Amino acid sequence: MSISAPALPAYFHEEILLHPENREFPPFDLVRLLGTVFEPTEGCRVCILIDFDEPELLMKDFDFLNRSGFPVQKNAYKHFYQGLQNGALDDLGMTGGEMFAFRCTHGSNLDLADDVWDHHGMLLSLDKDIYPNYDLILCISTFSATAPLTAKCKEYGFRGATLHGLNDVILNSGLAVDYHEVSEDAERLRLALTNADSIEIDFALEDGRVLTAWLGLHGQDAQKSHGLCLGKTPDIANLPAGEVYFVPSDARGQFPMKYEDGTLGVLDVVDRCIIHSTLIEGNPATIASHNARLADDPMTGTLGELGFGTQVLPVSGADIQDEKVLGTCHLATGRDDHLGGDILPSMFKKHENSTHDDILFAPHKTPNFNISQVRMKRGSQSEILIENFRPARYLIDALAANR
Repeated sequence: MSISAPALPAYFHEEILLHPENREFPPFDLVRLLGTVFEPTEGCRVCILIDFDEPELLMKDFDFLNRSGFPVQKNAYKHFYQGLQNGALDDLGMTGGEMFAFRCTHGSNLDLADDVWDHHGMLLSLDKDIYPNYDLILCISTFSATAPLTAKCKEYGFRGATLHGLNDVILNSGLAVDYHEVSEDAERLRLALTNADSIEIDFALEDGRVLTAWLGLHGQDAQKSHGLCLGKTPDIANLPAGEVYFVPSDARGQFPMKYEDGTLGVLDVVDRCIIHSTLIEGNPATIASHNARLADDPMTGTLGELGFGTQVLPVSGADIQDEKVLGTCHLATGRDDHLGGDILPSMFKKHENSTHDDILFAPHKTPNFNISQVRMKRGSQSEILIENFRPARYLIDALAANR
């Protein structure tokens, strides 16, 4: 079935949806990106945060530039720090442009330690020296800091963006798009999904089994990550953006999980919580470790997010972009307070457990199983959203609406 529609831009047509790597993007432009995302920028003071295991050593005199590794931090320096210093500050009417480094959290969305270092090697405080003194904070780090910075921006009144895992593919695609268009398309899909009562996801495994996960949403308003952080209201944009998401109020059933070492398991979900993992193939010790963690701290298995990608982007190898691709969906476990949910860091047995961890279902990430279908129930309405990792007609029609 052809899913192209005359009202849609070319990148939503079937040929590009099947081969998003063929979509053409304009060159990355820092002034365009920041000017679009943060309008107005005039009079704003901006800084950049990066992270290291040893920031007190690597940040002094930008010593990390002389060492191997640190691709995210080097991209932050080259494309953001130098870009600001070499004209973007003046073009945007901003001041500042300093870069600071904090200690790597080694976990997605864990709270940041307060210590931070400048390029002179001076120890400073995030709470005393950074958050109160900058209007815009760009966090380009190894792990996502969206949750802690969302809390801090409300306390101190700044705006900002998190861009963890920044790589060349992201720079040349997910950060090169027009975020007004991204926002408009995210809103079209948000309206198509908002107030859903439930979502069902069918996972087809290689052995012929079909697992189904049911997520209760109780008619809540859908939310969007759309990349715009306008005006003076404290807020954090997660870039690249392009997502519609919910905070599940209930969940049950089963879904497959591909662990970092390639091990495959089936996760059992009861009352919104993952309670057990069963080995499909791979390392039994990986499954045992996960089950031990669930038993020791059950909050680590709580489902805190259901998200759907809204953009047509190439695979970047980093979930921050790849979960924004139209036709994919993701679940997340752990804290969801930054999404308006009720799972707080204080509820976990250990600080290092209070992460927000995305579980992305996409052809490149989970080739061992297929999302055969995603269905939405909203009152008497029943719609197919995704089939075989491709947007169904209902979503395509929603994207074509009011253009």
